[in-house]
Amino acid sequence: MQKTAPNTHADSPKPNSAQLGSAPLLPADSEESALSIRLKQYLKPQDVEQVWSAYRFAFQAHEGVVRKTGEPYISHPVSVACVLADLHMDVPTILAALLHDVVEDTDVTTQEISEKFGPQVAELVDGVTKLDKIEFQSASVAQAENFRKMLLAMSQDVRVILVKLADRLHNMQTLEAMKPEKQKLIAQETLEIYAPIANRLGLNDIYQALEDLSFQYLYPMRYRAISKAILAARGNRKEVISKILDSIKQQLLTLNIEAEVSGREKHLYSIYKKMSGKTTTFSQIYDIYGFRVVVKDLPSCYLALGALHGLYKPIPSKFKDYIAIPKANGYQSLHTTLFGPFGTPIEVQIRSTEMHNIADAGVAAHWLYKSSDAQLTALQQQTHQWLQRLLEIQSESSDSLDFLEHLKIDLFPDEVYVFTPKGTILALPKGATAVDFAYAVHSDIGNSCVAVRINHELAPLRTELHNGDHVEIITGSLAKPNPAWLNYVVTGRARAHIRHFLKSQKSMESAQLGERMLNQALRALHVEPNQITDQQWQKLIRDYGLKKKSEILTDIGLGKRQNVMVAHQLLALGEVQEEPSEGTLGKFFGKIFGKSTKKPLDTITIRGSEGMAVQFAQCCRPIPGDPILGFINKDKGLVVHTHDCPAIRKFRLDPDKWLDVEWEPENQRLYKTNLNLTVANQPGMLAKIASGIADAGSNIDNVSVEEEDGSAYANLYFTVQVRDRVHLAELMRGLRKIPDVVRINRAKGNTTGNGTKKTSQ
Repeated sequence: MQKTAPNTHADSPKPNSAQLGSAPLLPADSEESALSIRLKQYLKPQDVEQVWSAYRFAFQAHEGVVRKTGEPYISHPVSVACVLADLHMDVPTILAALLHDVVEDTDVTTQEISEKFGPQVAELVDGVTKLDKIEFQSASVAQAENFRKMLLAMSQDVRVILVKLADRLHNMQTLEAMKPEKQKLIAQETLEIYAPIANRLGLNDIYQALEDLSFQYLYPMRYRAISKAILAARGNRKEVISKILDSIKQQLLTLNIEAEVSGREKHLYSIYKKMSGKTTTFSQIYDIYGFRVVVKDLPSCYLALGALHGLYKPIPSKFKDYIAIPKANGYQSLHTTLFGPFGTPIEVQIRSTEMHNIADAGVAAHWLYKSSDAQLTALQQQTHQWLQRLLEIQSESSDSLDFLEHLKIDLFPDEVYVFTPKGTILALPKGATAVDFAYAVHSDIGNSCVAVRINHELAPLRTELHNGDHVEIITGSLAKPNPAWLNYVVTGRARAHIRHFLKSQKSMESAQLGERMLNQALRALHVEPNQITDQQWQKLIRDYGLKKKSEILTDIGLGKRQNVMVAHQLLALGEVQEEPSEGTLGKFFGKIFGKSTKKPLDTITIRGSEGMAVQFAQCCRPIPGDPILGFINKDKGLVVHTHDCPAIRKFRLDPDKWLDVEWEPENQRLYKTNLNLTVANQPGMLAKIASGIADAGSNIDNVSVEEEDGSAYANLYFTVQVRDRVHLAELMRGLRKIPDVVRINRAKGNTTGNGTKKTSQ
């Protein structure tokens, strides 16, 4: 939550709750009086008195503190309460609005609020309160953790975010008191997080106000230019707009359709988005001023649509039926664009009274209208599903920054509507792919998808979905998420599930590798792994401050702990007598423990199927048959290099950095390696080389060409897949037989298209 109180806030003495008394009488034109007028419209007298009890409590808690605008601090929570009173929110929400800053800024505790105003109010206040008393690594981590806390509280009670949105709205309305750099930071945060959440919850007025206020501070010159253009357009089009309004009313009246017809201006930021997104000028945007028709019920919506299409010709590509397929935030309307008088396109929205109520109040309509209408029930269900997705994303995110990233992705305002094989409609963000669809159906479907049928035809999983697509996911029992999916999924849910799986997979593979490395170290000390007791493991887990054995093994596999050190620590905690041997670290530990060492460490067998725990170095691309060494790289696990790789030359003298590794004899997988060819610069040479590689049973993973103008020769750089050195030798012999191949060699290093080489560990 954005704090706008000045430094005097921090310097002011914090009152103790025992000192709280009654607030003074206030002038009739104050914010408090405005709140009173709003409350009396829908609350009982005893409820209003309870609100003023909370007001007096907050007044004393913030007494002596002023905002940067110069107003008493109490004006802020009262203004927040006014916003929520306009939505006719219930008493606990109004109380939480008045008290939302007392825990964060004074000595009053959540427990005191619970005792005085009830646990429900205390939970709402706690959900909005920042985590200021916890130290974070950085401001961005603190911000992310605060969002995480607030949104998790919101998933339990949506009123938390309603209070927060009202709080942010008033802070934005008084943002001029802040420094320019602070204004931009707060406005950017509002535009990226709070405005989309308001839109997602259907709070249309708050959403548009937050966008316009953010636009005003982020792009002040553009804001002023568009504001000025709208004022001019309003005057120029006044006569045309009046004529259209009268003709619409007359047409509906003639056909006995009861309706309220009104004009509306698009808000500034939506006009700016349309101009920047389509690179159009202001004069080309004709729907700045639109019309809204509100009728009594759903059938009347379609009757009114027919009446208007009879009055003015519709533009076929500009009709949207959000009644049959509502937006994810519950919004329902018919949108049509017509050719008006003088050929001017006009946009019209047609909706029922109930739809209009929901369009204005969104999820807050539950409190505003106290209705059991099916539309409200559906909206509540959609909101609940979205909040549950937030919980799911949170559980799959390893830290707060991940969660915040996924949340931003999940707040896309534009949506496409697609059908499942059973005819169920799913709303997905614009740009969503088949993988996003699979995870939207169920996480297990996403984790095991292998192909997709879109409109009954097979398509790649990365295919972007469009409105009306019929989507069927094909799964495989042995399938698993592909890291490449992260390059094209757009939903936070899909991204969180994929990352969680990959991290779990890497952790599992690293634990398996770590176990092999630890067993290697134990055997070098003449101890079989099964001689280590559960008591020894439990002691070591406690000493490390961890929870389970697999965490230690994962750390070994990732290079965060040395296998020999862990082996010695395990032995030191038990009865087994160790006999240190002279291996990679033998001399070092021999000095520590005062014992001679003889037996070298066993080698680790590389199967080629270890996945993310074992990586083959890009600089030398080892293949079976190459003499190899393994280097433990922190966070990457075991990285395998050829023994003569230039990138590891400096590490060869440091035995702590490497492990003895060897290839498994019967290894059937394919490995990448680099080939450089110099060939005659003639048409068709690339095709001949590619054909020769295919004939040898190899695959081309990458190819690039380098040629100089006028040169008789060209350099080709291939990354190919082979089984081993024998297979590679057969491939190279076959390529040498091709006429006009001048030279061929296996590249040592990442050779790029321009002939440069890169090495990496």
